[in-house]
Amino acid sequence: MPENKVTKAVVCPMCGELSKAEIYTSVNPTIQKGIRGRVLDGELFSWICPSCNHSARLTYPILYNDMKNRFMVYLIPKFDRFQLCDKELEQKYSNLRNINKRVVPTFNLFKEKIFIFESGLDDMSVELTKLAISQTVSKKLDGEKITEGYLSMYDRESNTMGFTYFIGEECEPYVQTARLEIYGKSKDIVDEFALKDKKLKGFIKIDREWAENILYRYKRAKHIEKLNKLKE
Repeated sequence: MPENKVTKAVVCPMCGELSKAEIYTSVNPTIQKGIRGRVLDGELFSWICPSCNHSARLTYPILYNDMKNRFMVYLIPKFDRFQLCDKELEQKYSNLRNINKRVVPTFNLFKEKIFIFESGLDDMSVELTKLAISQTVSKKLDGEKITEGYLSMYDRESNTMGFTYFIGEECEPYVQTARLEIYGKSKDIVDEFALKDKKLKGFIKIDREWAENILYRYKRAKHIEKLNKLKE
């Protein structure tokens, strides 16, 4: 068995039978032909019970290492910290420089990060843009709660990017497009207020909570700047 594969015991949620499944601990789309498609369409995570033929999606930690586009995304289900502290993993990739390394807690965020980096975008700026636009969408929909949102479209030629948000208790999808100037503005804010985060070497979680913190720092700085001008 390849070193990036392990055998795990799986209990079928339907019939309760114990069986085994071979799962990947890491994948590399640069050298593994066809693996990218199997990751993004979920096939790599699909499992069929040999006893009752029940099909399910397995969720387990997996590292996506795109050498060509120089990024790594580590899916760790329910990961709830800002930074992954894994000395063995850090030592293994300690010689790599200028690689975006991220950790995400869900499959949808896993796919989104891959799309962001493949598109040549800065995920910190995308998160800030997503947050700003979600606030606009919420106001437009009379304060409806937005449960989650993902970058779903990027078109440099038409100068637009689009986000799919999920609205209210029913999680109805709502697509909102925006001009890339908003992304550019977000990038300016990130370049000024996220310098420390950009220099971190480990796997970090860049999500809505992170973006809210950056936006707070930006607004506070603007407020202080305004007060100082009034004092002059």
